[in-house]
This record gives sequence, structure tokens and C-alpha cells, in this order.
Amino acid sequence: MSNTPIVDQKETVAGFEIREVGHVEAVRKFIVVAKGLPSCMNGQLVEFANGVSGLVMGFTEEKVQILVLGDATHIRAGDEVYNKGKSLSLPVGEAFLGRVINSLCQPQDGLEPIVANDTLPVFREAPGVMDRVPVKETLETGTLILDAIIPIAKGQRQLLIGDRLTGKTTVAIDAILNQKGKNVICIYCCIGKPYSSLLKILDIFNDKEALSYTIIVSGVASVSTGEQYLAPYTACLLGEYFMQHGKDVLVVFDDLTKHAWIYRQISLLLERAPGREAYPGDIFYIHSQLVERAGFMKPELGGGSMTFLPIVEILQGDVTGYISTNLISMTDGQLYFSTALFNKGFKPSIDFGLSVSRIGNKAQWPVMKQLSKSLRLDYLQYKELLQMTQLRTTGLSKEAESKLKRGEVINQLIVQEKNKPVSIEEQTIYLYALNKGILDKLSNGQIRQFCQEILPFIAKRHPQFCSKIRESKELSEDLKQELEDSLKAFLTEALR
Repeated sequence: MSNTPIVDQKETVAGFEIREVGHVEAVRKFIVVAKGLPSCMNGQLVEFANGVSGLVMGFTEEKVQILVLGDATHIRAGDEVYNKGKSLSLPVGEAFLGRVINSLCQPQDGLEPIVANDTLPVFREAPGVMDRVPVKETLETGTLILDAIIPIAKGQRQLLIGDRLTGKTTVAIDAILNQKGKNVICIYCCIGKPYSSLLKILDIFNDKEALSYTIIVSGVASVSTGEQYLAPYTACLLGEYFMQHGKDVLVVFDDLTKHAWIYRQISLLLERAPGREAYPGDIFYIHSQLVERAGFMKPELGGGSMTFLPIVEILQGDVTGYISTNLISMTDGQLYFSTALFNKGFKPSIDFGLSVSRIGNKAQWPVMKQLSKSLRLDYLQYKELLQMTQLRTTGLSKEAESKLKRGEVINQLIVQEKNKPVSIEEQTIYLYALNKGILDKLSNGQIRQFCQEILPFIAKRHPQFCSKIRESKELSEDLKQELEDSLKAFLTEALR
């Protein structure tokens, strides 16, 4: 990482530079205690003699506590530290699209320097209630479970919670891949994860041509603690720039559990009193000041939106932990990922019973709302019936057999391969065929063939079908007729 100052903020009078100079008194890993900076305030930027930057995290009448934003190994007691009297501000702009940057908005991909359009403060107040409008557009995730049963609206904060290795990041990445061609700016923020994990995600974005509309903010485990702490605020800042210019933005924080661990380390070195689970008392504020910056702005403020998908890792399915309960309370819904479902091959392993989207239904497409209204109930009834009949092979009523078959069909539809998002137009076709009972007569292999081939088949017979659905977001009588004719033709001509 470059150790050059973030922003040159020198003031000169008659050739003299005016700055407040202090001295390092002690170094505690990545926390520096300095003396001689009486005018410092929380959130201000300081600079050490070797060019490394720091962030003021606390102070007393005599001493200042500074979080080092870089390598602290060469900072020694007695070194000079300079206060420019400026809050931490970072460059933003269109040129960041397609780039990998660190928490200080410096490029990490070996490409040319980034030319910024503006500079904005990192820590700022969230927009007020009167600055927002009710959510009105759906965020198309490309995952049928979400778009049909647990829809997410633009401007919403939807928590992804579950044990490690249950597919949380995969669902978030699929949501980013599905924004291709939809005029949505995506920001993926990696916090405390191994560098190898970030490289895998970068390869997926390159393979799926998603990097052109995506910014990657790298706060991987190998960088300094200060940079990891700053990463989600930097991602949010970049998103706010595009939101203020009328764009829709999707930000993925992967993950906030590690961010909480990082802040706990910082707070303990700052000698702040530990509370529940050794976290400091202000951990709720640290995350709430972040997630509250999402929303859908009114037209006078640009009319843009910013949607958050924060990820939280829990242990052995325990959602009652301090960080997880904090984030559940400050988001608009949660997707609970079950280890048991994942191990059974149900992917994405989202538990319907514990997952909810509190405001997404208001923005759902009318056609999806109509076709999926009984989908959650049908599937939950199927799961209960399946448990009741596991030991019985005979004597089931026709009604029970039909419910079991329908549940198996729903199961086939909602199990998706990773990194292959499905458009809402295609989901509409699946759900229409399901509601008409067409798929109940097919085998599992035929259902998979149907899902793979039906969209190209319909596009060949009715090239304008998908564009008409996207435009109206409803199934008119003409479109229903076209769809039914195509389904009948597919069953007789293409299905084998």
C-alpha cells in the first residue's frame, strides 16, 4: 500500500506551513498514543512523520488516541505527528467502476491511478426521514426464492445470516451478477476475509463480465486493522456518490461479524470498558450509523437508491448473539441460511420459517405477487407432510400424494446452481407453469430440461414476450395466451 498522504491539506502563510505538531508517546500494536495535539477531534485525519495516515479515535485533555491506517511497525515513540485540522475525506467518482481499491480509495489492481470527480467525508449523518420516499422498485436478485417469496426492494437493508459455508456470499454475489444491464452500480466490500477468497470472487466477476459496473473495496485480513475497520464506510461513501447522482446502488458487506471483531480489538487497545461478549458499548452505534445510510431518496435529492446486503456469520445456528441481534433489529428483514438444509443439498439453503422481508412485498412485480402468493404455504405444508409420511409407503390419500408431488416440483424449481441467476421473466414462466399444474406431470429430469430450454423456446416463437412482461410487470390476457400456446407446444415438440 502506498504511504503517501490521502489528501494534501497544507495551509501556507507567507511561505510557512501551518500545522499542529505532536509527538508519539506510546505504540500499542495499531493504536498510537500521542501528546501535543490539543485541538484534535474524533474522526480527524493526522499524519505521522513517515507519511502513514491515522484516524483520531479518542482523546483526553493531554493525550490523543490514534488508529493507524497503514503499517504501524515503523512508528516509534518520539516521532512527530501532524494535525491538519481536517476530517477524513476520500475521493469518489465514476472512474472507480471496475477497480479494486483499499479503504483509502487507493488502487490495488496494479492499473493506472484513479482520477476522482469529488471528495466526500467518510463519516456523515444518514439522510433523514423527510429526505426519503417509500420503496417502489424491486431489486432483482436472480434467486427464485428471494424474488418470488422473500422479495427485496431497492433501498432496503436485508441481512444475510447463517453459519459459515452455507452460501451467504454466493447469494450476494448472484445478486450482483444479476444486475448486468439493469443500470445498478454494485459495490462488494470484503472485510477480514482471506485474500484468496477475494481473488475467487474477482475471477467470477471477470468471467461473468460484471466488473464493469462493480467496485471492489478490499479490507482483507492481510491489511492493517485500521483499513479493515474503515472498509465498510468507504464502500458506503462510494455508494452515496452514485446515489446522489440518481443511480441505484447495491452494496454487499462481507461480513460485519469480522468488522465487529476488528472494532472489539480496537476498543480493548483503547482501554474502553468491555461489555456483553467483550464488545464495547458503542458497537450498536458503529453499525447503525452505517446501515441507516441506505434508502430511496426523493427526486429533489437525486432520486437514487442504495440497497445493503450485510452478511453476518453465526455459530451453530445461534441467532441470539450480540452482533446478530443488533443487526437483525436495525435491518428490514433477514435471510436465514440453514446448515441442515445445505447439507441436504437444498441450495440456496434459505429457511422459509426464519426468513422475512418486511417491506419488499410493496415493491414486488404484480405478476410475481399474484403467481407466488401461495408458494411459501404450499412448500411449508409439503415439508410437514413429508415428515409425517417418511415411514409410510402405502395408504396415502390422493390429496396427500398430489401435495407431495407439488412440493417436489417446487423443490426442483427453487434449488439453483450458484452463479447462474434467473431473470424475473423466466421465473414468471416457471411459476405460471407450476400454478397451471403442468409441471406436476413431469419427472425431475423433465423439469430440469424445462427450466433450461423453455425461455429460448418461447423467445423463438414470441420474441417480444419477455420485453412486454418487463414493461408492464403483469400478465395480460394476450401474454397469457402466448405463454399457454408456447407451453403446449413445448410439451409436445421439445420435451423428451
